[in-house]
Amino acid sequence: MPTPTGYSRPQIALHWIVFALIAQQYLLHDAIASAWDRILDGAEVAFNPLVLAHVAGGALVLLLTLWRLGLRRRHGVPAPIEGSGLQHMIAKLTHVGLYALMILMPISGSVAWFGGVEAAAEGHEVLKVALLALIVLHVVGALYHQFVLRDGTLARMRHTGN
Repeated sequence: MPTPTGYSRPQIALHWIVFALIAQQYLLHDAIASAWDRILDGAEVAFNPLVLAHVAGGALVLLLTLWRLGLRRRHGVPAPIEGSGLQHMIAKLTHVGLYALMILMPISGSVAWFGGVEAAAEGHEVLKVALLALIVLHVVGALYHQFVLRDGTLARMRHTGN
């Protein structure tokens, strides 16, 4: 299979849909955290559409991330832009970490919410901070490539390749 010069339309769309869903997860955190605290206190938890949106959003993040990984495997991704070995290592670790967390976060959240496992909830909170840190690193890296290196990295997310 030839190496594509850009990402496919579905890859680009899924990237931004997952980004929006993850942003939603952070915005809806307070609703589910409050419901979780009530559960831990032994209180009855009434239906809350914001909690449902958080749970459904997490499930969608997981499913769409698996779809993204399938597309990467089937269609490939553009070759890395030339750069130092350190830049390539940071980019690779950042992407692997993002994909891992986009899988582990919904799983830990589901185990906590549906299984009532407090340790999973605590792990979910730790992973939340790690995910946010990697998102910030990813954005800073993209902006660095766009405005400092001017190497066309971001253009590959706007234009489809082979």
